[in-house]
Amino acid sequence: MQFNSNKAIYLQISDMICEKIMLRQFPEEERIPSVREMAVQLEVNPNTVMRTYELLQTLQIIYNKRGVGFFVAKDGEQKAFDYRKEEFLANELHIFMKTAVLLGIKNDELLAYYEQFKSSK
Repeated sequence: MQFNSNKAIYLQISDMICEKIMLRQFPEEERIPSVREMAVQLEVNPNTVMRTYELLQTLQIIYNKRGVGFFVAKDGEQKAFDYRKEEFLANELHIFMKTAVLLGIKNDELLAYYEQFKSSK
């Protein structure tokens, strides 16, 4: 995973985990990699991953079975979707719209790009 300097690493990891949950790569009620496994995989400090897991646990996207590990919550997919959507609308969309206005991109152009992107997925 390539990290950027515009956002805290633990938040970038939470975005990645939420994406995997929404894509059902981490299915509901299934175990996700341990803190250590994830830290090794991403080449980050285990404390950073623990901070991510604590955030996702607070948001009720994942839960901890003591002594067993972390699992995706029963409604974790919807909660991950809600969290990511809220974050996108509050942070990323504003930057996108500011840039679109600055570049003089019209609504119909945006809609055409959106439809083209949607159909390619």
